Amino acid sequence: MTAVHSPFSRPHLLGIEDLTVAEIEDLLSHADEFQDVKTVPHHAGKTVVNLFFENSTRTRISFELAAKRLGAEVVNFDAATSSAKKGETLEDTARTINAMGVEAIVIRHSEAGAAGKIAGLVDCAVINGGDGTNEHPTQALLDAYTIRECKGRIEGLTIAICGDILHSRVAHSNISLFRKFGVKIRLIAPPNLLPSNAEALGAELFTDYAAGVADADVIMTQRIQLERMRESDKPDIEKYQQAYRLDRAKLVLAKPDVIVMNPGPITRNLELTDDIADDPKHSVILQQVRNGVAMRMAVLDRIMDAELLG
Repeated sequence: MTAVHSPFSRPHLLGIEDLTVAEIEDLLSHADEFQDVKTVPHHAGKTVVNLFFENSTRTRISFELAAKRLGAEVVNFDAATSSAKKGETLEDTARTINAMGVEAIVIRHSEAGAAGKIAGLVDCAVINGGDGTNEHPTQALLDAYTIRECKGRIEGLTIAICGDILHSRVAHSNISLFRKFGVKIRLIAPPNLLPSNAEALGAELFTDYAAGVADADVIMTQRIQLERMRESDKPDIEKYQQAYRLDRAKLVLAKPDVIVMNPGPITRNLELTDDIADDPKHSVILQQVRNGVAMRMAVLDRIMDAELLG
């Protein structure tokens, strides 16, 4: 165990904003140790609960694989068959799970701030697996890891984040992380899908896709999150495709070695075309998925070590 010497020794991972560059770099470096590792029983006898109130494929399964590869047992909470359907509050659900003696809870919830709320109620580790439109810290970490793997660095790159940025917790976490590394951040979206505070975060705003992706090192596409939108904010899909879908004509405006990212799920031919999503030269979407397991192993390992130290 190396947590005593690690810059990262927090009891929880709730967001990116409060992390230092040293803590982020520690997690990125620690993830290197878990690439292609199938079994390393650091945490045998411990239990991780995936407390997911929203649907998930990549995040839930990669946290499950990560915990199991670290030797921990995993319990997957099913909101549809739980006492939440009988009216039990999130707070009481968390207290109940905590009382069973688990070491970590990974929570995904539609309410912004849900992870922080339960972290104040339990004495086990809490990891934010996505809370409303607020944050998705492990996605930002695995994205940063993937960028560094492909580009050799994060600092000083030009990264264009395109699509529904206003409702995207992934975009919010990535903006926080990139700002710490001196990235040139460009946000590309229709005016009503751009966050009002983006300029205060040091990001350039673009409503013209071609201008936004010009000479970009990285293009990160985001899906339209219809489930989080007011009816008045929902775009005309045909017009949106014409203006804000990444296709070959827009891709060639970026740098020749640009990489294309998407946190998933991909809405094919809406935020990007099939040929871009599957392009072996530019698309690193499946590489992101692969790296998600190693990154979440690193997070769980550090946090469950910190839980022991606490």
